[in-house]
Amino acid sequence: MAQWCQLQMLDCKYLEQVDQLYDDSFPMDIRQYLSRWIESIDWDTVAVQDSLATIRFHDLLAQLDDQHSRFALENNFLQQHNFRKIKRNLQDRFQEDPVTMAMIISRNLKEEQKILACAKEAEQEGEGTVSAMVVEKQKLDNKVKELKDKVQFLDQMLKNLEDLQDEYDFKMNTLKNQNELNGMSAKELEREKFNTARMCIELKQNRHDVVSFLNELLNLTQSFIQDLISEELPEWKQRQQIACIGGPPNACVDQLQNWFTAVAEALQQVRQHLNKMLELEQKFTYENDPISQKKAHLENRALELLKSLLSSSLVVERQPCMPTHPQRPLVLKTGVQFTVKLRFLVKLHEFNYQLKVKAVFDKDVTEKKGFRKFNILGTNTKVMNMEESNGSLAAEFRHLQLKEQKLAGNRTNEGPLIVTEELHSLSFESELHLNQSGSPGLHIRLEAMALPLVVISNVCQLPSGWASILWYNMLTTEPKNLKFFLSPPSAKWSQLSEVLSWQFSSVTKRGLNQEQLNMLADKLLGAKAQRNPDGTIPWTKFCKSANEKAFPFWLWIEGILDLIKRHLLSLWNDGCIMGFISKEREKALLSDKCPGTFLLRFSESSKEGAITFTWIEHDVHDKPIYHSVEPYTKKELTAVSLPDIIRTYKVMAVENIPENPLRFLYPDIPKDKAFGKYYPKPSETQEPMDMDVPENRGYMKTELISVSEVHPSRLQDNMMPMSPDDYKALERYVSPRDIDAVMDLQDLVPQEPDMSCSFEALCDL
Repeated sequence: MAQWCQLQMLDCKYLEQVDQLYDDSFPMDIRQYLSRWIESIDWDTVAVQDSLATIRFHDLLAQLDDQHSRFALENNFLQQHNFRKIKRNLQDRFQEDPVTMAMIISRNLKEEQKILACAKEAEQEGEGTVSAMVVEKQKLDNKVKELKDKVQFLDQMLKNLEDLQDEYDFKMNTLKNQNELNGMSAKELEREKFNTARMCIELKQNRHDVVSFLNELLNLTQSFIQDLISEELPEWKQRQQIACIGGPPNACVDQLQNWFTAVAEALQQVRQHLNKMLELEQKFTYENDPISQKKAHLENRALELLKSLLSSSLVVERQPCMPTHPQRPLVLKTGVQFTVKLRFLVKLHEFNYQLKVKAVFDKDVTEKKGFRKFNILGTNTKVMNMEESNGSLAAEFRHLQLKEQKLAGNRTNEGPLIVTEELHSLSFESELHLNQSGSPGLHIRLEAMALPLVVISNVCQLPSGWASILWYNMLTTEPKNLKFFLSPPSAKWSQLSEVLSWQFSSVTKRGLNQEQLNMLADKLLGAKAQRNPDGTIPWTKFCKSANEKAFPFWLWIEGILDLIKRHLLSLWNDGCIMGFISKEREKALLSDKCPGTFLLRFSESSKEGAITFTWIEHDVHDKPIYHSVEPYTKKELTAVSLPDIIRTYKVMAVENIPENPLRFLYPDIPKDKAFGKYYPKPSETQEPMDMDVPENRGYMKTELISVSEVHPSRLQDNMMPMSPDDYKALERYVSPRDIDAVMDLQDLVPQEPDMSCSFEALCDL
């Protein structure tokens, strides 16, 4: 079944995650109507090839034209209009940069796959392993039901009270009217007065019951609001932090909105019920009337609860992010547009188009020496309105950008922090005015704040800026701690290992396994720490260089991530790359394997990211010998793919026929079986009798191959042990004693661990 069809069959909580993937930069309409075509393209490959991205962009425009024609045949004028607009927008956004469009589609398809995987995993877990979140959701849903039932019951109590009061009022007026009492005996009159007095007692008791019940209802509402504001909302914000740094996608904002809206509706009804109680009091009151005594308190309490709820209802639904770097939110570059989306969690129609939100940068930041200042360019005010897709009250800023204020002096070098450690704030302000007849008006100041931002002026600062965002959101939930990096805390390995794995799983289909994390733990903590989960890593060790020759741990990881995304994505996703493994562990794994068994690991000496392979052979004494080729960087992999390098790799020595020593991918997968699907397909040969094809002009086809040159002294080590027939032939001319002497002499020659490698053109004769 097509991926898009599978998604549409999921529960609403998963569909909500899908909805967050699509916006005006690439509308969901395209995904819906062109789903089969989109899923038939390898967008990972398209995203790294400019020429192919241009072709696919024009293919997409052609697909839109075809769909527009279908709408014309169906007389669907609305969709014709929408698709014309979509096509214009795509041309404006991606005509000059089709690679960005391919990256967006590639990312969305991967996120969809993750959502499907999460849904499948949740389904497999079954009812027996219900998560704590589901239990908590059920608990709050039950509270909503209880709250609605109590509001409905209060409504009925007030109706009964009003009926009883009307009846009592009628009887009292009857007793006061002497004409209507004529004809009644004294006994009947006495009975009527007794019934009226009893009715008065019942009326007073009912009034007391209504006031008491209303007070209990407000207690329940207060408890519910406390749960939402103190627990559910902070937990949602924390999940959003985790999602921002590559963790599981943050969901449940719709559920949170449902709870906030239910409480707000209940409080609005309570305020209406209070107005009704005041009407009843004006018609009839008495000494120690509970309505008269409690009305001011109840009104103020209901109003304060509503204010408390509404004051916490403005949230940043989607954190600030540059569309060009969707997986690196909260890092903004000056002069580059970024987007951010807000939502008001109370979805009431009376609030539609009533909230005007203004974006403010670095509000309340005190003047600090060396601290950069920025102006917001673009439309920094938006009116919140109901979205057609889900009815939520939202506002999305799509064209904001930052410009640094140019002040006299070189202040950036005077500050205590470098640019990528300098945190900034982006807040949003609004005011809410709500009037209700018979009740005091509401005037509430609203504010929401994005997570702290890093502002860079050059894209080369992005990796270091992202490291700061990772460290901050991993270690704190404070939204305003802009001085965090003046004294950054250390991270526990248990925290950092999870975040490191997220960096890979967020851009590929695979995170880091325990074997890979063990190697990184040893690198950061040292072998003596024995990979202690509570072992601490200081910020300086994660993102700073110990000396001029060394480079930061994080930049090494970032270089490898970039290498994977550009050249190794399929190999990494398929599990062909072991990646992070020490040389000692590498030898231990290969030691008992067949000659020619090899594994792929990342180089520890390349800042830009590089990959190498190591294979095992045995000498004539069956002693294992390990060879590692000089690591391949982006430069080499741009010329020849890694599967092609492995396919054509040769070891060459003087007077020796070049041979490929690579036979099995660890543990024992035949090389061609592991990498065969990545080999280039052979081009069709021309038929000998094809007279239309020009004659070959004498050129021979060439193919780039990777060759390692070996010193003659290492020749024997790079050859397989001699067969018995070869050894017998050699014995005719050389005595066994002399052969052993030569072998012993070669064992004394020092061996280089790495083989230099070069590309050579091999003629296809």
